[in-house]
Amino acid sequence: MEKVPMLAEGYERLTHDLKALRAERPKIVDAIEEARAHGDLSENAEYHAAKERQGQVEAQIAELEDKVTRAQIIDPTTLSGDRIVFGATVTLLDEDDKPIKYQIVGQTEADAAKGRISYNSPIGKALIGKKVEEEIEVTVPSGDKFYLVDKIEFV
Repeated sequence: MEKVPMLAEGYERLTHDLKALRAERPKIVDAIEEARAHGDLSENAEYHAAKERQGQVEAQIAELEDKVTRAQIIDPTTLSGDRIVFGATVTLLDEDDKPIKYQIVGQTEADAAKGRISYNSPIGKALIGKKVEEEIEVTVPSGDKFYLVDKIEFV
């Protein structure tokens, strides 16, 4: 069973979402029972909508339970070294020497707008294992990008 690396806050968000979905289960069952009481199920839109929602919720619960059981929680402040690893915060310089800062996180925590990229993303994959002063080349939808690793932090 492959572990799913994530930060503690990502794990907490997953468990919070899981609790919320589990709390929704009884409401869906009530909605199905109420719709069933209206009679003919073949033409009962409320019944079909509630059953569809039930299927969606159960699928989401199964997916989140899988991730939670396989979670490997990593605290970046306990890490050190001179290479980029999961949890590291990296400052890169682009072709114009403009600094860009990213933290390498799990897939469920990634948010490029907040400077958090997945270790499975093209940039994340290119960064893992690199040292300060190493150059990386990444092919992204907008073309090839070149970066220089300027700083590695574990915060």
